Formats: sequence, structure tokens, C-alpha cells
Amino acid sequence: MAKAKKSATAVERRAEELDTIAAVLPIERRDELAELLTDQDVETLRHLVNQGMGDNTLRALTSDLAYLEAWGLVATGQSLPWPAPEALLLKFVAHHLWDPQHHEMDPDHGMPAAVDEKLRSQGFLRSAGPHAPSTVRRRLANWSTLTRWRGFDGAFASPALKSAIRLAVRAVPRTRRRKSAKAVTGDVLAKLLSTCSTDSLRDLRDRAILMVAFASGGRRRSEIAGLRCEQLTVEPPIEEPDGPPLPSLAIHLGRTKTTSGDEDDVVYLTGRPVDALNAWMVAAKIESGSVFRAIGRWGTVSRRAIDPQSVNAIIKQRVELAGLEPGEFSAHGLRSGYLTEAANRGIPLPEAMEQSRHRSIQQASGYYNNATRRSGRAAQMV
Repeated sequence: MAKAKKSATAVERRAEELDTIAAVLPIERRDELAELLTDQDVETLRHLVNQGMGDNTLRALTSDLAYLEAWGLVATGQSLPWPAPEALLLKFVAHHLWDPQHHEMDPDHGMPAAVDEKLRSQGFLRSAGPHAPSTVRRRLANWSTLTRWRGFDGAFASPALKSAIRLAVRAVPRTRRRKSAKAVTGDVLAKLLSTCSTDSLRDLRDRAILMVAFASGGRRRSEIAGLRCEQLTVEPPIEEPDGPPLPSLAIHLGRTKTTSGDEDDVVYLTGRPVDALNAWMVAAKIESGSVFRAIGRWGTVSRRAIDPQSVNAIIKQRVELAGLEPGEFSAHGLRSGYLTEAANRGIPLPEAMEQSRHRSIQQASGYYNNATRRSGRAAQMV
């Protein structure tokens, strides 16, 4: 009994430590992570927070570390060893990159059924089949990063591992799918906003989320979930020749996925999105802390921020209410939709990128050019 009490105390201590990290790094499923991660894992995360690593990078590291620990426990019966031996890295590749047809003939090929079922019951596996090669590479890269931060050298650059990944990818080609099958363009956004027509807290919040996420350049769901009042500054109104001045607001994004060091990205809101955001914050009596929060069953507004998954769920719920197919849209559709809509309205790509904060012209133009090519002269030569 004493041993169980000691274990529970350790879990509670890790939960408290994770809570202190959450002030900088929003962490979902804190209690579950406290049981899954080791003391050394939590200490590594705390160290990375103190080093000033970007929130999105830290969130990805935490998510992948949780998955790796869960997989290691199920696949080997013990927590991950640091550094991981080459054999364990090869096992990880074999469990996640495999041929579905070969698996039907040989159940031992790929991830064992018992491992699959356990991870699925814990919520770590959702889709069927092998992982995307990009996901496997990212998790191995984050595993390598965490290994280095612990002061160890790993076998991540070994020829055997590189060869295993290359052969597995070649054997099971996958077509790359967009994060959102369809973009949330202006016409789609209007349909979603029409479902937020009342003055209820939920409608006010969701309307503000939709308008702010889209108008600020198609912000990532993590940026919307983590938005705080301290990031907002009121700007001078924008004068309009044929109407009243439009309210203006700056959003200081701080470090993002595409910034480094002390660089502070800033984007702007003008007009209706500012009104929608102010309406939500006044109704919810939010003056500091997280901007977008959960709403309880009886209409009570939580003190804690919604998580990124909730942003995606809100989008899909509004899509369904609008009579559209939820499977065709996700939160990332707001990001691709912003650039697509910019192209439809003839806004130059560099100007749109100033608001979306894309650093890669190649990536941004992928959304932008699809819209311009369809209606451009090059497609009308006959």
C-alpha cells in the first residue's frame, strides 16, 4: 500500500509540474501525461521551456514524446531507454511503415494487433493502416532532438535506419492529402457565420473564432486556442471615405512556427472581425488571460483556454450546421481558404503572405495559384 501511495504522489507531483509548464506551453490531457511521462521527461520539457523554444515546437515535441512513451510501454513493456538502441528505432519503423496487403497475408508484418489495440484504446491511434512517412520522420526527428537535449548521442543517423525508412516508403507509396480537403473560402465562411446568428455565448465565441482566424491570415488552430488578451493592442481606427472609421486591432503572435529568436510577428484585424471579438469578450467578461475559452453545460465560461482540437471540432460542428460535409473541412481550411480567397479577389500574393505570415512562397503559392490558374488566361487558350 505504501508503494502505491508513493506512486500516486509522484504522479501528482508531475501533474503540478506540467501545470507550471502549461503557462507557457498549453498541454492537453495533463493528468494522462503525468502518468505516462517519466520524471526525466518532464524535466526535459521544463528545460526546453526555459530555453525559450517556440510554443508550437514544444507542443509538437510533447505530443510526440507522449506517443513514443505510450508505444514503448506497449511494445516493450517498459519506458523508453535513453539513448534508444538502433534495434528499437528499427522496431518503431517496422511498426509504423508497412504494406497493408502483406499484413493481410502475414499478421506479424507491421504493428502487432495487441499493440495496435492498446494504443487505439488509449486514444493514440485513430486511423487504420500504416502511418504517413512524414509523421514517422517527424517523430524520429523529435526523438533525436530529445535525445540530444538529454546529453546523449543516438543511432538516428545510422545507415540501417535510413535504409529501412527508404525501403518502407518505396514499398508503400502514399498520395499526400491536404490537411483540409476543401478550403474555407469567403462563400463557405459566410455559411458558417450564418449558423452563429444569436447572442448566445457559444454563438458569439464561435463567430469570433471564425472571423478572427480567417481575417488574421488564416491562423493555425494552435494560435487561436492559445491567443491571450496580452497579445492584443488597439490600433488607430481606419478612416473610410464613405462611412464611419473602422476599428483596428493588432495581434502580436510572438514566436511562431516560422519565426526564430526574439522575432515578434504581428497581424492586423479591421472592421467586423474586431467587432465580433469585442462582442465575445464583453459578453464573457474576459479582460485578461485566454481569449477563447470553453463554455460549460450551464453557460459558464471556463478560466482555461480551449485546446487546438476544440477549435477543429468547432469548425466541423459549424460546417455540419451549415449543411456541408464535415469530413471535407477542418481548421486548416481557414488557412488555405484565406490565400485562396485572396487570389479570388486579386490581392497580390506578397500582400496576402504579409498577413498569413507564410515564409515559403512555394507553400503559399500552392493555395494561391490553384485559384488563379483556374480562371487565368493560360486555362482559356482555346
